[in-house]
Amino acid sequence: MTGWPTAPVIYEIGTWPWLAGLTRRYGRPVTLGSVPGEVWDEVAAPGVDAVWLMGVWERSPAGLAVALGNESLRRAFRAALPGLADDDVVGSPYCVRRYRADDRLGGPAGLATARAELNRRGVKLVLDYVPNHVAPDHPATIDHPDWFIQGSAADLAADPGGWFEAAGRVLALARDPFFPPWPDVAQLNAFDEGLREATVATLTWIGEQCDGVRCDMAMLVTNDIFAGTWGEHAGLVPAAEFWPPIIERVRRAHPGLVLIAEAYWDTEWTLQRQGFDFCYDKRLYDRLTHESAESLRKHLVADRGYQDGLLRFTENHDEPRAAASMPGGRERAAAVAVATLPGATLWHDGQFEGRRTRLPVFLGRYPDEPADLELRSFHRRLLAVAPAVRRGEWRLLDSHGWPDNPSHRDVVAWSWHEGAVRRLVVVNLGDRPAQARIALPWPGLSGRSWELADLLDGRVFDRDGDELAGEGLFVDLPAWGHHVLTVEPS
Repeated sequence: MTGWPTAPVIYEIGTWPWLAGLTRRYGRPVTLGSVPGEVWDEVAAPGVDAVWLMGVWERSPAGLAVALGNESLRRAFRAALPGLADDDVVGSPYCVRRYRADDRLGGPAGLATARAELNRRGVKLVLDYVPNHVAPDHPATIDHPDWFIQGSAADLAADPGGWFEAAGRVLALARDPFFPPWPDVAQLNAFDEGLREATVATLTWIGEQCDGVRCDMAMLVTNDIFAGTWGEHAGLVPAAEFWPPIIERVRRAHPGLVLIAEAYWDTEWTLQRQGFDFCYDKRLYDRLTHESAESLRKHLVADRGYQDGLLRFTENHDEPRAAASMPGGRERAAAVAVATLPGATLWHDGQFEGRRTRLPVFLGRYPDEPADLELRSFHRRLLAVAPAVRRGEWRLLDSHGWPDNPSHRDVVAWSWHEGAVRRLVVVNLGDRPAQARIALPWPGLSGRSWELADLLDGRVFDRDGDELAGEGLFVDLPAWGHHVLTVEPS
């Protein structure tokens, strides 16, 4: 991770609709090579360490045709984008025909310019890699059919929704084991040695163009999951796992390249051990979105080393918009938690402004939505102060209450401590006011007064050290309320 912070903040941009929005904003075509400097300044806001330009690679005409002809997809497109036109459908960024920056987005030269502009502002560039599948018209379907899961004419006849024909061969449409096949992508065979060699070459090539790579659905190509999904069609299970030897060779070429795994089904620890720097923390997302403070506390008792390798988020292109899924202040409480916990964090373009429409990745234009300027200001403040909070030793804290007031169960708290610097985060993950006493972990509190200043809203609280050391810090928070506090001698 040469040149990267240990807990980076990553900002995801859907490249195609973002550039379309800039084209409308400036009244002229804008590509990656011609984004105005003031826009890069906006993107590289204080607290942002890396930008993930999602969807820069060449998209597939064959995949686009599938999307245009799929009525189920078109219903979703119309629901997300009123006034949908055919040219709003640009194809899936995960239906990759070639790992070459799409000329319509600025091509390789435009991508190089975008990276230079970000790096000039001290911000890294993250790009995608899709290990599980490619477009049905990818050149390899003809040139290297052994890289794919192959079937027979009988397979095609029995399941025409799961197989297709390419150059006289029957190839599988890609899928994960819990859902029907994706209709626009061909399934690679993770057990084929030639495909593994090609993966090394492709990842090395991508690594020449960026500072980090986000690997889509990385767990699908682990030996156990892949064998369970494809059985005898995949052939014999190799002695070696998919990722460790590939990552080792890619790192020889690019020692500082950060690798991020989109991971589900409790595979995070497995993928961390196989070489990924960060893995999606979907469990945290589910707890913050749907569950209680107690479930969050149980999640946070995990080893610090494991937590440092997680990527925390409250929204990305695969999840509902946080403004829609976390109403009534829950969104801000969750954002404070994500921004101040160990590990990397991921934020999504439009999240700060309160966008509510989750745009299907096939679409190249955002619907018009009013920006919530106060919410944007909140997120900008949070990102700006978070680096000063997340330093040193992190500790999950106990909170307690009173027999006739169980509201403390909705309160979660943690501290950061580095030298004389003390930080305290307290969040009410409940939809009603909550009171609690927080047990502080620091010695030497007694015998003096202390000043607690909230970094988000500027409020200052004076507290007696004997009380803090004995009963703990008393907090009284509104529904979904929070504090991000400095703790210093008065």
